Amino acid sequence: MSARHFLITGGAGFMGINLIRFLLGRGHRVRSWDIAPFTYPEAGRIDVLQGDIRDPALHERAFDGIDIVVHCAAALPLADAAEIRSTNVDGTRLLLESAKARATARFIHISSTAVYGIPDHHPLTEDDPMIGVGPYGESKVLAERLCAEFRDGGLCLPVLRPKSFVGPERLGAFELLYDFAHDGHNFPVLGSGDNIYQLLDVEDLNQAVLLCATADAQLVNDTFNVGAARFGSLRESFQAVLDRAGHGKRVIGIPAAPAIWTLRALEALHLSPLYKWIYETAGKDSFVSIDKITGRLGFAPQHSNQEALIRNYDWYVANRARISAAAGVTHRVPWKRGALRLIRYVL
Repeated sequence: MSARHFLITGGAGFMGINLIRFLLGRGHRVRSWDIAPFTYPEAGRIDVLQGDIRDPALHERAFDGIDIVVHCAAALPLADAAEIRSTNVDGTRLLLESAKARATARFIHISSTAVYGIPDHHPLTEDDPMIGVGPYGESKVLAERLCAEFRDGGLCLPVLRPKSFVGPERLGAFELLYDFAHDGHNFPVLGSGDNIYQLLDVEDLNQAVLLCATADAQLVNDTFNVGAARFGSLRESFQAVLDRAGHGKRVIGIPAAPAIWTLRALEALHLSPLYKWIYETAGKDSFVSIDKITGRLGFAPQHSNQEALIRNYDWYVANRARISAAAGVTHRVPWKRGALRLIRYVL
């Protein structure tokens, strides 16, 4: 396989840095484009462009010499609604226009299973309707519609819909679990925790990206779910992390209905980092069919839910001193807990 030149939008983010490391390890050239500074040791091995994807003045520089775009950049659900729309929809449109104008070979769009909303059946397939929940979910639906338009216009445009993915550098909502486990607390889940819940290791997502970048264009020019092949209940997955911590703590189920009403109120008051799509789906089954990508592209995920979470937890423990002071709204820092900080004192 010949080396290719990749442009990674959101290269300084959680998925971005993991994908960059994955591609460098396979001999590819990489340019990172992110509004945030690129502060990793790999900076000297790649071309770093710091700036906003919504700035047209940067597009010529960004797309110069590029074979494949992987569009990871996005404003996440805790951001302001206007920022989410501007980045995830308007920013995506600008990138698609530049890719088409420059006859870019492939544009791989990283979407989300959030486009399915709060579903009433499982497994979900790529043909199920898209129903965005909240500004973030709605923006992902609109971005996919843009992708469909540009695909119809001749751009080779694989769209990946990953389940929630974890691995080195991932914090965000998962930091709650890792912090409770590390400090020896039980961990609460909505309902019994026996609902089937599928996750994804970021390294398996990287494999899916590379398949879309290198397989025959006619095979990849489509939309694909991406998730773990081996997964079980949410209780089993989270318990694996508590067991890894070694304090003998357990996953504790809490009544779902009153907890959801409480979380809705806290979200409205900006006292919780958890948004509707998380707490409305956390106590329900949530898994997608990956038959399409496995059958057509040979995707073979290596990590189970439990293995992915443990791998992420081990990274958290090794880096806890460095990350404990940070807080924000990206996946690479702990989210501000608000009223949820009190939970640990009763578990």
